[in-house]
Amino acid sequence: MSTNLAQQLREKTTKSHSMAENVSFVKSFLGGVVDKKSYRQLIANLYFIYEAIEEEIEQNKKNFAVSAIYFPQLYRKESLASDLNYYYGDNWLNEIEPSAATQIYVDRIHNIGYSNPELLISHSYTRYIGDLSGGQILKKIAQNAMQLNDNQGISFYDFDLIDNEKVFKNLYRQSLNNIPLNKKQIEQIIAEANIAFTLNMKIFQELNSNLIKIMVMFLISSVNNLSKKFL
Repeated sequence: MSTNLAQQLREKTTKSHSMAENVSFVKSFLGGVVDKKSYRQLIANLYFIYEAIEEEIEQNKKNFAVSAIYFPQLYRKESLASDLNYYYGDNWLNEIEPSAATQIYVDRIHNIGYSNPELLISHSYTRYIGDLSGGQILKKIAQNAMQLNDNQGISFYDFDLIDNEKVFKNLYRQSLNNIPLNKKQIEQIIAEANIAFTLNMKIFQELNSNLIKIMVMFLISSVNNLSKKFL
């Protein structure tokens, strides 16, 4: 019997989704304004998040709920590693660390993986399906805004192991709907999905703060240079 979980997740996270999209960093990104320094920090943050999600999914893949959304072809850790190598160089792993908001996100993923692995569904749905759905649009924005050649620095958006996005998303939705969950479990999964959107929003807000600092420093530098010309 179908629980209609996929539709419930979509409908009952609409507000949280909208709030995350309206953070200034995201709005600037969608508008084609992408600061490379902030973007590479985003990629670094995502690396730690996906590392945690994929580690917990692997450890819990025999769980009745997690097994239903066990699709390694969605995994992003390796593609993010490729991008980080582009932005930071060969020593990238020693150059990056999770932001404060990212660490909170990572800790939560590990905690639910240990105590309530069914909630990993929420984080899989929020991150992977979001990336798969909007990936190609975001890829083009990043590519144009940062003037990237070929596919360098944007491997994150390429799902090479998925031949047909539409077919796969239908399969994923069917898998969600067929998980034998009771009403309380469904409510918990939806609540956790809203938390996942909030955690992502906190990361975007951090990046927005960094972007503002960069813009202020650039403005001060420009004013100083302009003043020197008139002195």
